[in-house]
Amino acid sequence: MSEKRDVLFLCQYFYPEYVSSATLPYDTAKALTKAGFSVSALCGYPNEYNKDGEVPVEEVHEGIKIKRLKYLQLKRSNFIGRLINYFSFTFAVFLRFLSLRNYKLIIVYSNPPVLPLIAAWASRLFNTKMIFVSYDIYPEMAHITKSISENGLISRMMQFINKRIYKNVNKVVALSKEMKEYLLKHREQLEEQQVEVIPNWYDAKPIEDASNSYLNNKFADLKPNENLIVSYFGNMGICQDLDTILEAIRRLKNDDEIRFVFAGHGNKMDQLRKSVKEEHLDKAVVYDFLHGQDFQDALNISDVFLVSLFDGLTGLAVPSKTYSYMMAGKPVIAIMGVRSDISKDLLENKAGFAMEVGEVDRLVSSIVNLKNDKKLRIEMGLNIRRVFEEKYTTEKATSKYVEMIKEALEDK
Repeated sequence: MSEKRDVLFLCQYFYPEYVSSATLPYDTAKALTKAGFSVSALCGYPNEYNKDGEVPVEEVHEGIKIKRLKYLQLKRSNFIGRLINYFSFTFAVFLRFLSLRNYKLIIVYSNPPVLPLIAAWASRLFNTKMIFVSYDIYPEMAHITKSISENGLISRMMQFINKRIYKNVNKVVALSKEMKEYLLKHREQLEEQQVEVIPNWYDAKPIEDASNSYLNNKFADLKPNENLIVSYFGNMGICQDLDTILEAIRRLKNDDEIRFVFAGHGNKMDQLRKSVKEEHLDKAVVYDFLHGQDFQDALNISDVFLVSLFDGLTGLAVPSKTYSYMMAGKPVIAIMGVRSDISKDLLENKAGFAMEVGEVDRLVSSIVNLKNDKKLRIEMGLNIRRVFEEKYTTEKATSKYVEMIKEALEDK
């Protein structure tokens, strides 16, 4: 039997897909390879979030041995479609279950929620170490967003899965301090030393001169050099609150100096487009997911960024889009609860504003304040960039994974 490889990434999305749930594991895998570990990935075959066309089922890329599994992929805009996708991919992984014995350690992610059960079985049967990265906390998140019933079959199944995961896991990665606190309080199998706080991240690009970005024809109608551009990028799904933002747009619809820009993906995008069109909210523009230079230009022309979480989800999820905002060096307005790590970063460093879901008056006043005070915008932008460089660069975050993996593999 060949020698075991060090690390397997077990995740639905991976390179070359462009959503954060693919790029973050890929960045981690590259860092581990660079640190000298033998690294593999068992992931889904790219479809919805892939702009590169056909890719090989198996390849070695950046030193990472990648195997992609084809599975049933339906539209993710409805719950049933997402559920079928989850189980289809998990079943495809299950058919390769015996191959998991060829790894010393498996890193598995909370999406799809049923997938970590397979890693837990491998940990138990093959003595494989397991690290569980908690992007979201289920089933509580699904309860709060009313995706599933608290007493339903799916909820009970998730609770069953959780018991097996936390019983067999070596380490759990929480994305924030409040997420760690929640896990320790509600997952009795966990001890404090098992939970590591490692936030998500973004590449530390230099702040660019925005003059060329103003020339991008895609954004010409926004007149970014004349208006305050308030932007929301990334996922617009069940975990995000758009209602507070929409109400603020309604109240500011007659302010000719403010424009709102949305771009991304998620099952709330269609409703957002419908509201903008039917209510004649002409100051708002909705784009599809932006890539490459278009996304960089969108960051450059923006003056203020918005990030939100559905009411009650603080501690259960952390929006990764925030770190691209921080990298861009512009003020951030967080609609997600003031006790979150993100809100504390903004408030304690005078880098933006934070408020609870539904506080429309505070959101409107924050936007107007930033419109009228360019000096404040510049000061907050410099502060948020400093916070980013201190805490949320790719290098700083992935180095924590490298150290954690070293300790896990050295621990016999």
